[in-house]
Amino acid sequence: MSNAAPPRKAPDQPWRTEGTPEESPRRPGGRRMRGRWWGLLVTAVVVFLLSYVGLTYFNTGNEPTVSYTEFSRQVAAGNVAKIYSKGDAIQGQLRNDQVNPDGGGKYSKFRTQRPAFANDNLWQNLTSHHVTVTAQPVVQERSLLSNLLISLIPIVILLAAWIFIVRRFGQGLGGAGGLLGRKTPPRPVELRPGTQRTTFADVAGIDEVKGELDDVVDFLEHPDAYRRMGAKMPRGVLLAGPPGTGKTLLARAVAGEAGVPFFSASASEFIEMIVGVGASRVRELFAEARKVAPSIIFIDEIDTIGRVRSGGASVSGHDEREQTLNQILTEMDGFSGSEGVIVIAATNRADILDPALIRPGRFDRVVTVSPPDRAGREAILRIHTRDIPLGPDVDLVQVARTTPGMTGADLANLVNEGALLAVKRKQDQVTRADLSEALEKVQLGAERSLVMPEEDRRRTAYHESGHALLGMLQPGADPVRKVTIVPRGRALGVTLSTPEVEKYAHSEEYLRGRIIGALGGMAAEYVVYGVITTGSESDLEQVTNIARGMVARWGMSEQVGRLSALPSDAQQAYGLSAAPQTLDVIDAEMRRIVDECYEEACRKLREHRGQLDALTEALMENETLDEADAYRVAGITRLKKETDAGRP
Repeated sequence: MSNAAPPRKAPDQPWRTEGTPEESPRRPGGRRMRGRWWGLLVTAVVVFLLSYVGLTYFNTGNEPTVSYTEFSRQVAAGNVAKIYSKGDAIQGQLRNDQVNPDGGGKYSKFRTQRPAFANDNLWQNLTSHHVTVTAQPVVQERSLLSNLLISLIPIVILLAAWIFIVRRFGQGLGGAGGLLGRKTPPRPVELRPGTQRTTFADVAGIDEVKGELDDVVDFLEHPDAYRRMGAKMPRGVLLAGPPGTGKTLLARAVAGEAGVPFFSASASEFIEMIVGVGASRVRELFAEARKVAPSIIFIDEIDTIGRVRSGGASVSGHDEREQTLNQILTEMDGFSGSEGVIVIAATNRADILDPALIRPGRFDRVVTVSPPDRAGREAILRIHTRDIPLGPDVDLVQVARTTPGMTGADLANLVNEGALLAVKRKQDQVTRADLSEALEKVQLGAERSLVMPEEDRRRTAYHESGHALLGMLQPGADPVRKVTIVPRGRALGVTLSTPEVEKYAHSEEYLRGRIIGALGGMAAEYVVYGVITTGSESDLEQVTNIARGMVARWGMSEQVGRLSALPSDAQQAYGLSAAPQTLDVIDAEMRRIVDECYEEACRKLREHRGQLDALTEALMENETLDEADAYRVAGITRLKKETDAGRP
């Protein structure tokens, strides 16, 4: 079953549609045709008439019209070289230029009209004065077809310029209702043949969220039951959660489960440089959704236009964003509950949305979509592997256990990486080794072919052995899954630890254990070599974040007290949410906790120096130790029990 994004009908369509009816039959010359093309047609006719009249006028040439008396005088003087006559109209050319007595300066070519009553023996006079009478006009005139073709040239230029402007700037000018008129919104289309709609069968790991959305599906399937009871369905549902948790998939599954049309668009696609385009596109989107109601409108990344509005003057970009937001609010206010149009939006930053957007009557429900737990990860893995041939040694339960914190998108990427490895190795099935290597690549980074001196390899081995040994010795610590000195990503070596069972509250003892484990590499280098290297940079970043949280956010310091002195969203602007004296106390407490943990790490490594050396020698020989080998070399028996979760 394909879950690819539904297609757009035209590139200028600011939304995608799925499950909508076929285009309704409309006469090509309907209202939209008249509104946009009749103006062009009238302009073309006017330009054609002006061009034709102008060409006909200028086609008469610049030869003057002289009187018949003047013509007879020039014939008598022998100054006429040749003439052409058509009826009583005469064209001619003089041998020598003469001054026109009727005004207009000198002339050599002329026109005249012979009066009907003239009886002057014109032919004899012309013959006696040796005037050439020709069969071709002296002044050549273009034919009607030539005039018609030449007059069409401006029309062709006008049409070419019109088409270029419409294609190049049609979204901006047309969408804004500007020079080119209102942009014609593309009609919805059917899904491509052979594709099936997404349903709840394609969604796993977030059952509690599906329960929240079951009400929406039931309302779309049985709206009359709700109307009889006087109940109104929420006008909007906001899906909030980290990236990759399946918010877009959920929205499509709701529409597919209910069998209603689905319109999806990214909020950024409504924003253009010209102010008013976004609001126009919002109106068109809601109008199209109402035509095929009941339906669902899905707006992804709504925080792009839904941020809290500022009270001061704004530049044009912010003004366009606020106009678009105001239009969305207005359209949602226009729902009476009987249209059957429900708006679903997704965001990663629900905390920065405008209060007017998430109040009751707009987005009535805010549903948090969190990363899946172990059972959810297992269900997600089964969905993503249903079309992939798995080897008999693959245990999805074990894979789910070793992937805490991963979202649905991460797990899909993990399965895909494993399948890619199997193809490269020319295998018929994806094996456990493929998934294990794919997990290492996703979590730790790709292997690097880096040639290190023997001394640097041994120092790296001691560093990783320090992490691993302290992780094994520390009570309640996450089990060590793998230790390697193969360079991956930016790291020269990696120690991977993941919990057995996920928990969502961590004790002070567990957090101190994480700090001790993170400082194990630096402590091992100091115990063995008496020096500290730059290889502990990422370890110190992790230690600093944990210590700051313990002291300033989680109330684990007697000096700071039971308060949130430094909220998580203020860490980037460090110091803006606490007094200077409080910050000094926070720094002192952080140093105290880290120093105590570092001293304990050094003490434990000195007491177990033999196990540290054994792990180092095993790493120097094998480069990588899995869970069983690492515990066996260290001589430690690991008891499988529930531990705190969260250590990456």
